Amino acid sequence: MEIREIGEKECQAVLQGASIGRLGCALDNQPYVVPVYFAYEADYVYLFSTLGQKIEWMRANPKVCLQADEIKNQLQWVSVIANGRYEELPTPQYEAELAHARVLLQKRHSWWLNAMAERRKQVPDELIAPLFFRIHIESMTGLAAVGEGEMTSPPRK
Repeated sequence: MEIREIGEKECQAVLQGASIGRLGCALDNQPYVVPVYFAYEADYVYLFSTLGQKIEWMRANPKVCLQADEIKNQLQWVSVIANGRYEELPTPQYEAELAHARVLLQKRHSWWLNAMAERRKQVPDELIAPLFFRIHIESMTGLAAVGEGEMTSPPRK
């Protein structure tokens, strides 16, 4: 197996094709990582949540990262980490960006499920306040593993 770095265009292609990743944030030197549905588009990752620990932590420390993978098998995979800044999309000042986030996320199956599932245990749906946000990507890196005798570019779905 060979592991190699991938370039920005390949990283972007992975983020474009993925819909589930892991969001990482930190507060007081304590990391916190959660699975999330997301949509990627040119310098931004759009996400949906409800108020909770990750939102509180990202408000206090907006430096975050998103990690996404494509895994074909143990010898063929690609992994991307996008580092950036948390940006909430409150209305009315971000109405256009929020509408755009909705359009992008609605293309993903069950994009709202993770955020709603936990809150539903605590309060009825009508009392759950949706919160849209995005990550402004400042840098991204990626690695790809290729098995012996396999193709030399990262696996695609």
